[in-house]
Parts: sequence; structure tokens; C-alpha cells
Amino acid sequence: MTSNTSENVRPDKLLYSPEELKELIILTRYCLYNHSAPCGAQAIARELQCLNIRPLPSLSFIGRVLRINGLTYRRTGFY
Repeated sequence: MTSNTSENVRPDKLLYSPEELKELIILTRYCLYNHSAPCGAQAIARELQCLNIRPLPSLSFIGRVLRINGLTYRRTGFY
């Protein structure tokens, strides 16, 4: 039995639902914003990939979540 310890592969039962992905996107965006880091869709996708989030949401999905929640252009709410 061989195991690859360099990659932490999540079992299928631990995949995130679309609702959980939306929450992760919002929380990741707030975290990046609070650290004065770029917080656009590409930056969020890179951060989620580093966290081994599966399935990795598309850039359009991330952008849509940000738009719906008023989190675009470094703003933190609806204006």
C-alpha cells in the first residue's frame, strides 16, 4: 500500500457544496481584503487552490458571488 504524502487529497465525501463554496469565497475575500492583498476573483481562486478546496469554483462563479454580495472594487457592502 503506497500513499503519496506530498498531496492531501480529500475524499469524495468531503467535497464542498455550492452553498459552502459561496461562504468560503466570501470569507476568503474578507481575509484578503483585511490583509490589504488583491481580493479579486483570480486572487480568491489562487487562495482556495492553496487551501485544497475541491471542487475549485470557476472564476465566473467567484465573480458572480462577489457581485451578488456587493464585494466588488474593494468595497465591503452595497452603496
